[in-house]
Amino acid sequence: QVQLVESGGGLVQPGGSLRLSCSSSGSIFSFNAMGWYRQAPGKERELVATISEGGTTNYADSVKGRFTISRDNAKNMVYLQMNSLKPEDSAVYYCNYIHVRIAWGQGTQVTVSS
Repeated sequence: QVQLVESGGGLVQPGGSLRLSCSSSGSIFSFNAMGWYRQAPGKERELVATISEGGTTNYADSVKGRFTISRDNAKNMVYLQMNSLKPEDSAVYYCNYIHVRIAWGQGTQVTVSS
């Protein structure tokens, strides 16, 4: 059973940076696209960044130019570098596979506030 564990969230001031990490168990990681999602209170979960098994990336317009997704297939890890953070980036952030149905992890809380 594949499990996902996110970490790296916290409280940061506007304009600050955070790096989120996600670890996946199992043997399917390197063969599949991954994504970072976020869910703010009262809002639906949204996809903010994706990375293919080969490293091709895509971003939501709201984070383009500020967030960078990357992966390390040898470690079964996916990362989200978040720069120039804004209060509207505050949410619980989750990673998951794009094309494989895997249970959500617990997420990691990101709060951007002065």
